[in-house]
Amino acid sequence: MSLWNYRHFVVYDAQARIQTGNEQDKLGRAWLVLGPLLNGLMFYLIMGVLLQSGRGIENFIAFLIIGVFLFQMTSRAVSKSSSVIRSNKNVIQAFHFPRASLVLAANIREVLSNIPVLITMLILVVILPPFESITFRWFLIIPIVILQFIFNLGVGLILARVVSNFNDASRLIGYAMRLWMYGSCMFFSIDRFDKFPTARAIMEFNPLYIVLDLARQNIIYQNVGDLRAWLILTLWSLLAITVGLFYFWKGEETYGRQI
Repeated sequence: MSLWNYRHFVVYDAQARIQTGNEQDKLGRAWLVLGPLLNGLMFYLIMGVLLQSGRGIENFIAFLIIGVFLFQMTSRAVSKSSSVIRSNKNVIQAFHFPRASLVLAANIREVLSNIPVLITMLILVVILPPFESITFRWFLIIPIVILQFIFNLGVGLILARVVSNFNDASRLIGYAMRLWMYGSCMFFSIDRFDKFPTARAIMEFNPLYIVLDLARQNIIYQNVGDLRAWLILTLWSLLAITVGLFYFWKGEETYGRQI
């Protein structure tokens, strides 16, 4: 069955879960914004104030805000996608439909729920000193987020099958994401690796580093970013979604029986 035939189900499921996701909390969906805000404050106090990791970085506050908010989008999407097969075992066993629609719905849900988060991110960059100016380059955050979404979906499809076969892998994802966070220069500059050219070259091919760097270039530093970075991020996104769809599809008929 084609995923296109289930597009209405995917959108409805994503919207419904957004509405019910935080209904038990008094602050509800406000936690979508409060979460990265508190994380940003924590990283600022520890990394910026205590460890001085922001030395030499122009507008470190905006640099950190963009890093925390955008990295959380991938972290949440990967985490939700990886567990979607097991958390929907009753639906999978009861109905016949493309299982990939569950992963797609989870990723669409994260994008929709992060729209106010992205708006908050941009507002903070404007109102916190040294007060960045809004320019037409800010619109480039849209293709950046689209490429990030495609990459997240591809990785989510891969991990959804892995976790469905080997549930212990779900416990490793949190550790992997923390390691990925440090490798994405979320709260320090890649210039720290100038004396280690091999390490720097590897980090420059990290898709999440590219996402953060392109966003920072467009929002803070008034630069559209390097064409090479755009091409690498596009290739990563296409590779992830191609491999993810094929790998997930190969296990399509086994998910209900494996649970």
